[in-house]
Amino acid sequence: MRRVVILGCSGSGKSTLARRLGERLSLPVVHLDALYWKPGWQPRDLEDFRDRVAAAVAGEGWICDGGYSGTYDLRFPYADTVIWLDRPPALCLWRVGVRWLTHLGRTRIDMGEGCPEKLDLAFLMFIWNWRRVTKPKIEAGLARLAPHTPQFVLRSARDVERLIKEAG
Repeated sequence: MRRVVILGCSGSGKSTLARRLGERLSLPVVHLDALYWKPGWQPRDLEDFRDRVAAAVAGEGWICDGGYSGTYDLRFPYADTVIWLDRPPALCLWRVGVRWLTHLGRTRIDMGEGCPEKLDLAFLMFIWNWRRVTKPKIEAGLARLAPHTPQFVLRSARDVERLIKEAG
């Protein structure tokens, strides 16, 4: 594992896994949320965002967490491993709620500078509908751009721990 893409619903544990795997494998971690959001939750224009992602994954090794369909072509064909965090929507909602309370008014390290933790109905609906709406789009992108890249599906904390232990 030298170029790893971590995918999953918000609240599934992508950023945490990316950090832990990055430490285990001594690889830089690329949090797409941190590259996409400008202060005040303002999105970057696509060209600027793509430039930032391309620079971040230009090296020989990296771990990248997040979806962002506008950058599939910059990451998927170059990844040697895809990790899916397949967690139930109710668990993801609960984890996002806990994260919101834990980081209330503060910006997480894996988020864009000046983007304090927030929670709204649109985000909750995105999480609830992720498996039905967003996941199939990601799967189609992988099928088109990285059909032979090994994929690991992690459904539990035990799966995550096993992968981290066996990595390297």
